[in-house]
Amino acid sequence: MIKVENIQLTFNAGTPIENHVLRNLSLTIKEGEFVTVIGSNGAGKSSLLNIISGDLLADSGYVIINNRDVTRYPTWKRANLVARVFQDPMAGTCEKLTIEENLALAYKRGQPRTLLPALNRQNKVLFKDKLARLNLGLENRLNDLMGLLSGGQRQAVSLLMSSLQPSKILLLDEHTAALDPKTAQFVLSLTNQIVQENKLTTLMVTHSMKQALEYGTRTIMLHQGQVVLDISGEQRSKLGVSDLLNMFEKTRGETITDDALLLS
Repeated sequence: MIKVENIQLTFNAGTPIENHVLRNLSLTIKEGEFVTVIGSNGAGKSSLLNIISGDLLADSGYVIINNRDVTRYPTWKRANLVARVFQDPMAGTCEKLTIEENLALAYKRGQPRTLLPALNRQNKVLFKDKLARLNLGLENRLNDLMGLLSGGQRQAVSLLMSSLQPSKILLLDEHTAALDPKTAQFVLSLTNQIVQENKLTTLMVTHSMKQALEYGTRTIMLHQGQVVLDISGEQRSKLGVSDLLNMFEKTRGETITDDALLLS
């Protein structure tokens, strides 16, 4: 469960370029919900994920994860609660480490440091089995450097890494935006599979209205740091892209185009 309450976040406060990124934003996401997040550039989508992950600390308000107040926790202290996959395939993995070394680091995420090796025979068998399920042949390349993989392969491994530990929250920050359409579809299908199998509470930021409606169980739209639309259930299942655009226009009293949202 995720609850953000009355979150305020301002960049460059007290300067001529002061920017109120999140404005008294409140949102509750139930355990196991898969929420897609949309909105125009600068709406506060990535900032919301940063607040939940601890990469940014709010000026005021509260962040509750699984009934624990983590508002002032830094990123490392939330590592066993929250996993994240970034837009840039290079961001979530270390290219100079091997595939199995990257997986080992993810497997130890949020655990106390010990003198025991992160890589052992049992873990290698586990990693090989997990990789085999991707059907990319990576189970036979455990000793290859991560930097040798394509963007799509790296995102697939990043998703796998996010599910190795029992953290039940997954944050996806436009994680298919840098991929070609075919690869993006593969990664999205893999995402859906991992979310369902592990019963993850998920927030997926996307610029695609189509993806926002096709995946997940609930869709929210941010605008100027606030939630302006929140739809789920039967209402959401009947919507198309044009319907979502019309709802935005009615809610905000503004006209917005596909180009403004960078839709696909």
